[in-house]
Amino acid sequence: MRLTPLVLALAALLWMGFAPIKLPAREWVFEIPKGTYARRMAGDKVEILPSEIRLTLGVQDVLLLRNLDDVPQTFGPSIMMPGQSLRLPFEVESENQFVCTAHASGQLTVIVEPEPVWPWQKIRWRVRGWLEKSKA
Repeated sequence: MRLTPLVLALAALLWMGFAPIKLPAREWVFEIPKGTYARRMAGDKVEILPSEIRLTLGVQDVLLLRNLDDVPQTFGPSIMMPGQSLRLPFEVESENQFVCTAHASGQLTVIVEPEPVWPWQKIRWRVRGWLEKSKA
């Protein structure tokens, strides 16, 4: 018996919707490169961070910022000195606006989404992850 593409697609959708999401902690690492501040002061519009970062509860997503620049950088209420990192695990579904000197607009949004529980949520979560990986 030969499996048709439709049957294979349906099987993939069923797996994506019903297979449990079991992942080790995932760190979303963003680095502020050396010379970023100097480039901005010279008028270069440096884009280091996206305007929005999405994390998911239940899959142990953690935001990790590294300051490799020569000057301190502010992220929310925290100041990262040169060479320092800031590791932020989130435990509550939320939308957070942070002051961020590493971002061109001076602000960064971190959206913490609930754990995907229902099949269509799992499918959407997996597809979005694959699309984000394909952009990188």
